[in-house]
Amino acid sequence: MDANPQAQRSRNLWLIPTGLILLAMIPIISGSLRLTQLSGGPAILPEAARFTGSPLPVILHIVSATIFSIVGAFQFLPGLRRGRHSWHKLAGRFLIPAGLVVALTGIWMATFSALPAGDGPLLHGIRLVFGSYMVVSIALAVRAIIQRRFVTHGAWMTRAYALGVAAGTQALFLIPGSIIFGSAHELSRAIAMGAAWVVNLAVAELVIRRRARRARPRDRVQVSLSTATGRSQPSLS
Repeated sequence: MDANPQAQRSRNLWLIPTGLILLAMIPIISGSLRLTQLSGGPAILPEAARFTGSPLPVILHIVSATIFSIVGAFQFLPGLRRGRHSWHKLAGRFLIPAGLVVALTGIWMATFSALPAGDGPLLHGIRLVFGSYMVVSIALAVRAIIQRRFVTHGAWMTRAYALGVAAGTQALFLIPGSIIFGSAHELSRAIAMGAAWVVNLAVAELVIRRRARRARPRDRVQVSLSTATGRSQPSLS
């Protein structure tokens, strides 16, 4: 048994970014190979018109998704949020534009790129819905932080992060359908990829609710202190 519960809790917290980065490594490795190929390197991955026909949004998507998934994973560590010039605040200035680029280039590629076999109208619609929801989530997070509603800001950024790193979950969800129906089966691909976004959002909502339950006792203490001192406290919800 650990003699220092605080140290044990700190080690456990580091499992969160570690797990998120491991999940993100699936699309990151694939994206890195694609970037190598687009820059004139060896053709490690199969050629695809959606990537070679218009490479700029592909490059922007891969680079921004890598930044968003890796840097964003550390935003879940409470210790990095402390201080006026904290890591959390500094990293957020990169994460917000990176997240917007991820969502907008994803929508662009889904709409204008030559799609591979297996990407039918249903999957196209699903991509537009979740890509748009990611843009809306980031916009609401920005509005919340401007209004200094920190809890609301964190909730919307958590949703945006869940949507932005869904590619790793999708890679896992696509395996059973590819084995059973083949990699070009439109319905199974649409269901698997849509389900991955839904699962990520469901996990995000659990994180948000758990965070809110932990914040309520502190909010009650702040209210009691403000009542005792006769000063009002800013709302964080």
